Amino acid sequence: MAEKRQIRQKEKDLIEFLLQKLNLNPDDHQVDEFVDEYEGGKMGSISLGGDADAYAGDLIQVEYVDSDQTPVVITLTKDENGRLLDLDFWKVDFSKLLEYPVPEKIIFGAASDI
Repeated sequence: MAEKRQIRQKEKDLIEFLLQKLNLNPDDHQVDEFVDEYEGGKMGSISLGGDADAYAGDLIQVEYVDSDQTPVVITLTKDENGRLLDLDFWKVDFSKLLEYPVPEKIIFGAASDI
């Protein structure tokens, strides 16, 4: 992974939104101020500082349609200690994320036949 960078407000907003959709209190799931980007930030995935060797599953998976109309799967994961692990983005054609998703554009349930 690359050097750590400060988490962006839009990333915090998305994480908080996803936690609220799970009826989880964001205050109980503090996010580190510094994160690691996967793939140099190409798709938007970040490591939130949990134990990568202790992956314990997905908390929530949603979809978003990027500005080029390509579906993006967004997954918030946790580690065995209950800490947030990753905010993972998978753009189905593996291209660069063009527009970072805002909560209003998040889709719950299948938006496409991925």
